[in-house]
Amino acid sequence: MQRDELEDPVSLVRAIANDADRQAFAALFDFYAPRIKGVLVRAGTTPELAEEIAQEALLSVWRKAALFDPARASVATWIFTIARNLRIDHARRGRGVSADTIYKVLSGSDPERPDHRLESAQRDAGVRHALDALTSDQVAVVRLSFYEDKPHAEIAETLGLPLGTVKSRLRLAMTKLREQLEDLT
Repeated sequence: MQRDELEDPVSLVRAIANDADRQAFAALFDFYAPRIKGVLVRAGTTPELAEEIAQEALLSVWRKAALFDPARASVATWIFTIARNLRIDHARRGRGVSADTIYKVLSGSDPERPDHRLESAQRDAGVRHALDALTSDQVAVVRLSFYEDKPHAEIAETLGLPLGTVKSRLRLAMTKLREQLEDLT
């Protein structure tokens, strides 16, 4: 079973650096190898090469754990940077990666940081919870206004309501949402 979050990856890297801790390495490997492979495959690398690069990247983590500095980057950023650099090295050596792919790697952005993904998921769950607190009439008005980008007059026509009612429901819904979502900002 794979977890969405690795507990204290900095301690794991330190355990590898200080004690050559195989269990810490296994935990990092199990967590990051499939993620590295997935990112590389989505970026156009063959699955075989992506797996090879993931293994090389984590082998570099084993060898260079003492060089990791948590003040400079998170563990995830450090590991994905190692993988990205290895992918570039493979491309330069002409091992199954096209010049087009090299350009994509060099001009592409870094992978999404796990902590940003977690914050985003928490924010999305908060918004869904806040929407659940609205009445069905308010949800209908909010969906049409914000998700379908319809003007108030068109919402009134679609729902067969007076324009003032649409505006009132939307104002009440936004007040409730603002109260529910105060903690997320």
